[in-house]
Amino acid sequence: MNDTPQIKDLIAFPQEVVVTSHRNPDGDAIGSTLGLAAFLRKMNHTVHVILPSEYPDVYGFLKGIDDIIIYDLEPDKADVLIKNANLTFCLDFNSLERIDKVGMAIKESKAKIVMIDHHMDPEPFYDHGISTPAASSTCEMVYTFIKDLGKDDLIGLEIGEAIMTGILTDTGSFRHNTNQETYYIAGALKSKGVDDYYLQDKIFNSMTEKQVRLLGHCLNNRMELMPEQKTGIIFLNKKDYEVYDIQRGDTEGIVNYLLMMKHIDVAIFVRQQPKIIKMSFRSKGDISVQALARDHFKGGGHKNASGGHAYGSLNKVLDKIKSVVPDYIPSLN
Repeated sequence: MNDTPQIKDLIAFPQEVVVTSHRNPDGDAIGSTLGLAAFLRKMNHTVHVILPSEYPDVYGFLKGIDDIIIYDLEPDKADVLIKNANLTFCLDFNSLERIDKVGMAIKESKAKIVMIDHHMDPEPFYDHGISTPAASSTCEMVYTFIKDLGKDDLIGLEIGEAIMTGILTDTGSFRHNTNQETYYIAGALKSKGVDDYYLQDKIFNSMTEKQVRLLGHCLNNRMELMPEQKTGIIFLNKKDYEVYDIQRGDTEGIVNYLLMMKHIDVAIFVRQQPKIIKMSFRSKGDISVQALARDHFKGGGHKNASGGHAYGSLNKVLDKIKSVVPDYIPSLN
């Protein structure tokens, strides 16, 4: 689905615009919203970026990030902006449930809704959309959208760094989920002066001492391997959250360490939070963790990278994971 011509008509004249993305925003959510917002401002629109919850500090270097309105912190201000918007862009999510109360406000507004997203099976909450599951990231899609409008000459460092940030984070520095277009866009951004070495350093070499110690704890004390299922699991319980004072962004990327092992093809990271148990799933090759998350843990995402959640005791959730994982390993079926 690609409604670029219709969206082009919507942005042909200045409007009040809201750009939003999902709760617990990652690099792609932040990069795509900031990049698109900066582009729309160059097109003379009045733009406000609203996110449901706070973003990890590691992305604090991006231009425009200090202007983001966090719904959890300023709900009244956000509600007014959403109500007054003529146009709302929803990036990097495909269901209003992913944005909680922001979704309720958008639903009640009279603004036209545009979705740009690369997740599978979008729900029909939008007026116009661009859905490309094969894309590496929503940031890749934002670049393509701007290019298809014939406006890629407007992409400078601010927009380029935001877009490259999402591509780098959603592909794990080009280790997965890439395609030919991904590399073309990365090259085009580099030719515009975007310094990918600088961005890699800012994003991936900014861990605090606490985060490094937490990583060590996860690998030494909270890692379980299921060699016959080629699966690794890391879990954190409520006590771990207290002892390590775990805050938003502190666990980013931990799941990927499991896949660094030669014979591990599925990585699962389980976090016991006060009211919910959240899970991150990663895989190699033809193993679909998207199906695993969808079928058993009310989640979804991409074939090789998905998320899910459950309620109940941590031990029961871990037992369920171990019991259902074999059904999704092709070599075991």
